[in-house]
Amino acid sequence: MPGGAVARRRAAAKHDDSSEILRYYRDLLNEPDERPDYRYPPAHLGPTWETDDRGRFILPERSIGWASLVWAGQKLQLKRGVPWQFTAEQARMWLWWYAVDERGTFVFDREGVIQRLKGHGKDPWGAVYCANELVGLPVFDGFSKGETLATEQPDAWVQVLAVTLEQTKNTMRLFPRLFTDDAKAEYRLAIGKEHIYALGDERYLQALTSNPTALEGKRPTATLANETHHWRANNNGIDMYEALSRNAAKSAEGVNGRLLQLSNAYEPGMDSVLERTRLAYELAQARPDEILLQGLMYDSLEAGPEAPLIDPDNPDVINDVIESVRGDSTWLNVKRLRKQVEDPRIPPSQSRRFWYNQITANEESWADPFAVERQARPESKLEARDEIALFFDGSKSDDATAIVACRISDGQVFTMGLWQAPPKARRGTWTVPRGDVNQRVRQIFKAYRVVGFFADPSHTREDGTLDRYWAPLVDEWHRDFGGQLLVWPQNNKHSVSFDMSNRHGEGAKFVEAAELFVEDLENGDLFHDGNPELMRHMKNARRFPTQHGVSLMKDGPESPRKIDLAVCAVGARMVRRLILNLAAKRGPKGTVW
Repeated sequence: MPGGAVARRRAAAKHDDSSEILRYYRDLLNEPDERPDYRYPPAHLGPTWETDDRGRFILPERSIGWASLVWAGQKLQLKRGVPWQFTAEQARMWLWWYAVDERGTFVFDREGVIQRLKGHGKDPWGAVYCANELVGLPVFDGFSKGETLATEQPDAWVQVLAVTLEQTKNTMRLFPRLFTDDAKAEYRLAIGKEHIYALGDERYLQALTSNPTALEGKRPTATLANETHHWRANNNGIDMYEALSRNAAKSAEGVNGRLLQLSNAYEPGMDSVLERTRLAYELAQARPDEILLQGLMYDSLEAGPEAPLIDPDNPDVINDVIESVRGDSTWLNVKRLRKQVEDPRIPPSQSRRFWYNQITANEESWADPFAVERQARPESKLEARDEIALFFDGSKSDDATAIVACRISDGQVFTMGLWQAPPKARRGTWTVPRGDVNQRVRQIFKAYRVVGFFADPSHTREDGTLDRYWAPLVDEWHRDFGGQLLVWPQNNKHSVSFDMSNRHGEGAKFVEAAELFVEDLENGDLFHDGNPELMRHMKNARRFPTQHGVSLMKDGPESPRKIDLAVCAVGARMVRRLILNLAAKRGPKGTVW
């Protein structure tokens, strides 16, 4: 340990209140979750708000954060003369971010995201984090008598980044009053508007904006990325994040090198860094055997999907919802925020993102994302020999290939198959395995009573021969299953093939089905199996006005956000409707509509 650090430790020991501070946090964090039973309870991601079966908050088994909770109470201040204190929520978040395993390796050794409503106190928390990484105790230093020890980061190099200089100021302007006078002298801090030097020039903190070239190849010991819902391609935010991620990946042994994002909820479809991170996190949760996203802590407290902006039976609903999602940020004035939410000049989607911390789509979304969440019924399963209608949407490589079933008895839709390129596959290098698709279709026909099956094979063609990629298989399904299907597509002698691109035939009927689907979903008359991929595809879809009505589409031809399962869900409900209409009027195959 450097001699200066030893001297500082000895000086601090003269008035050692570390035991008192530690006891304060031990007692604080041992208190149970005493939040009221909100009518619209909040949802959470990440460990901060997890509780056990006794209602007590779960804390990490080992964390070097205990040491830095004490350090912050000794060296930092809320205001002059008032020692720094974390709220219970902030302290839990802190302990989890600094949690380590039995080897002393960070549990979240790669990246973190703290997503909270506007005004929650993310910037002060982030400033304390940067201060700790610069001159505090951010490095694992072994175990002793059941305690997890921490030490300083020699040659600390901390970066605070945003896409505008003004955003970095939100953090940088806190530092002059954050450190106590004694700490400024002890660490020989030289605090500027965009730089902080400590211990002469041994340690360094810098504020940077959108310049990916200047970031490339650097090896900071810690990085704070602020307001990443604003980091987009058009302001170099995507390039900047990718440079930071590469820098963190090559950090030397013993250097944390982690990246921490602080942000409000993002606007879907804008392709921000936060949106990419959230979608990747959700995809990894839905496909744990296929998508590996280890070492990421995503922590968010947000209003549940059923939380309304207006409730005629409860005029104070806004107060209740904001109180539930503000966590321990009791300094937020709920009455003032209510006026902001009720302002008719402000779009509801904006109020939900900023004050409910909800990732809510804009007014161009095809389906209400909260209805998508609300109508999930994962406990309802398909039973053997249930009567079902199927819809298949085939692609070759770029889009997904999918199959969805709709149960005839109640109209619930079920995800039956999804094939899409692996995340790292280059465009055009992967093709859907037709043999696997065929096998899955035959399994479905064997397990259930399929009474309708429409398949849109798209117009994609084989490389070289230019034969239609799906035509042989769709013809095979027609020959093998056509005899048991109650409905066939209109004006078509084929029992299975259905062409959505036929604007005045099948396409017009599909648009009608898409409108009915949204209406039934939002009225609570349609349920689905809660498959995460299906819900994601429905949320990804955008409104697509046509001469026949409003259909659904991707947010761009090259967009990675798929909608194929949503398309199949609409198609399966459409086929079911045709089958139900047979009870009123039967006709020869091909003239049902």
